[in-house]
Amino acid sequence: MGFKRIRQLVIFVFLLSFINSCVHQQRTRKQTHNHKVNTTQVEEIETSTENKIEEYTVNHRDENTIDFNDELMKKEIELEEPRLVLDLPEVEREFRAAWIASVANINWPSRRGMSTVEQKAEAIHILDQLKDNNFNAVILQVRPSADALYESNFEPWSIFLTGETGKAPYPYYDPLEFWIEEAHKRGMELHAWLNPYRAHHSNGGRVNSASLVTKMSNDVVRLKNGMYWFDPAKESTQNHVSLVVRDIVTRYDIDGIHFDDYFYPYASYNGGADFPDHESWNEYVKSGGVLSRADWRRENVNQFIKRIYYEIKEEKEWVKFGISPFGIWKSGYPQGVAGLSQYDELYADAKLWLNEGWIDYFTPQLYWPVDAPRQSFADLLQWWASENTHQRHLWPGLNTVEVRVPNKPSEIVRQIHLTRQLVPESKGVAHWSFAGLNSTMLNTLKSGPYQKKALIPKSPWITPLVKERPKLNVLTDIQYIEASWDCNCEKNSHVKHWILHMKYGNEWVTEIYEAHQNSKILSRIKDGKPLTTIAIQSVDRLGNESDYEAKIVM
Repeated sequence: MGFKRIRQLVIFVFLLSFINSCVHQQRTRKQTHNHKVNTTQVEEIETSTENKIEEYTVNHRDENTIDFNDELMKKEIELEEPRLVLDLPEVEREFRAAWIASVANINWPSRRGMSTVEQKAEAIHILDQLKDNNFNAVILQVRPSADALYESNFEPWSIFLTGETGKAPYPYYDPLEFWIEEAHKRGMELHAWLNPYRAHHSNGGRVNSASLVTKMSNDVVRLKNGMYWFDPAKESTQNHVSLVVRDIVTRYDIDGIHFDDYFYPYASYNGGADFPDHESWNEYVKSGGVLSRADWRRENVNQFIKRIYYEIKEEKEWVKFGISPFGIWKSGYPQGVAGLSQYDELYADAKLWLNEGWIDYFTPQLYWPVDAPRQSFADLLQWWASENTHQRHLWPGLNTVEVRVPNKPSEIVRQIHLTRQLVPESKGVAHWSFAGLNSTMLNTLKSGPYQKKALIPKSPWITPLVKERPKLNVLTDIQYIEASWDCNCEKNSHVKHWILHMKYGNEWVTEIYEAHQNSKILSRIKDGKPLTTIAIQSVDRLGNESDYEAKIVM
């Protein structure tokens, strides 16, 4: 190496040292207090000045000059920030949902014809109670019987909302939109619950000109208990319900679509007589169909479920599809279980839907006590788990209202703990219904299994929505520290929660915040221990947490 090149290299080292000194002095002036930091948590990326110089010298040893304005040189000598390597604690995850039924005004609205102000106040009361007791999801019935608790171009306003089929709320508002907005404000998921085939409920008053019973009379049959039912075999039925589901998924910011246990109706609805689908069955036979009538009915439902699942994913992959079928598939499955067979009476092959992965979550209605002799809660849940070949969420439905035991709160807590034990990879339950969540039940849950907040379990088969590491800023004074953060991502709307980790001494404290909160004032001392480290993660609407951004507290 010539004298000229050595001189250039010495100048380069001097300039770099001078820059580093200035940066260090500037950082020192910004610090208001000196704190001893536990550096065992820090792993510095090896980007020392000496390595940069050596690498540059090797790469340029045949050159006669050094161009300090060269972009490549700038990149090579750029100083990189140290990366904190932290072992952050796991966050509690569990699906904690309540069904909110609108049919027959079971839960909300509590009576027909309530004013808009009264309806909103009642909805907010429900959501506040659920949030205060660490629930994180609502399953709201928005289509009880081919009607709508939302603005629809395809079905009339529900009688259970305004007292008259086809009558809009006044003053006007969109109830589904309102529920979504208020649920999301509280960090809760909102699942839109639809009954796919019921066209008119026996508590739904007279059938008027706005009803689908009138407008789609060729697709509807009347049952002996006064209900009207769509014929599931009719292509026009399937197309109409598909249109309704797509409309909701496309226009509303929902987290899930939910079907309950009603497919072909229970036999008692028609006085024990067979479902009156003679017209569509005869058409099937004339067309050369070879299935038995029972298998044909099941296939009608099977193909419909499959279709709905894939159509939802075509519109918005992140919208989950869930079904809450009757808790028993067939009598004798598993051995020792006896009861109604949904496979034979409702023509619902729910086992197949679970086997094929045509759902994102599966909520069999296990409405019996743990110790029921012929409907064992544990045996049924384990059997359904054995059929969960695609490892979808298995979140059983609990009969919080009418489970037949002397002490309902103790029984429900027992079922929650049993579910956690038997399905540990994706914990969760849904409570039928909000009516069962009285003060005694809520206090028992809040002081027991729902003592802490929980995030929704992840859905690893669905693409995560937020991957970027958030930005974290820390401002300090003598007594307090202000941490603030933002998404640092393209679609901030996909962020539904923040996880803030604070390390006091050697102990981590973790808190979960709703999406709208982006700052927190922290104490420097907690229980006599100094705050040393802060980390933040964003959580998308599917429960996926981002990589963390962390700062050492000075």
